[in-house]
Amino acid sequence: MPSLLPVLVSAFLIAAAAIPSPPAFAQAPARYVAGVADLPLMPGLTERPEDGLVFDKPGGRIVEAFATGPLTWQEVRSFYESTLPQLGWRPDRGGYLREGERLQLSATEAPGVVTVKFRLFPQ
Repeated sequence: MPSLLPVLVSAFLIAAAAIPSPPAFAQAPARYVAGVADLPLMPGLTERPEDGLVFDKPGGRIVEAFATGPLTWQEVRSFYESTLPQLGWRPDRGGYLREGERLQLSATEAPGVVTVKFRLFPQ
């Protein structure tokens, strides 16, 4: 009597392959800028932790972080202009304010890549 195990394994593998997988963006967990637990890192950007710094002092924290990616500065600005107000940040003189802290974003662009600088400091 032939073994049914190879047939069952094959049937299982075929059935598993037929099940659609969720979109890639649903699988990727949200990432945040180092030192700022609720500042999301835009999809497409990769943080450069070796270039940043986090300094906590009694008067507030100072954070500088850098990220790069194959995006434009306009895409990055648009993302943060729509995202930050939802997190309580309000636009103010070229940056954002929230709970006594100021956040500034700036960038340098090279062909096909942007480097974003995040600066957080007491207001």
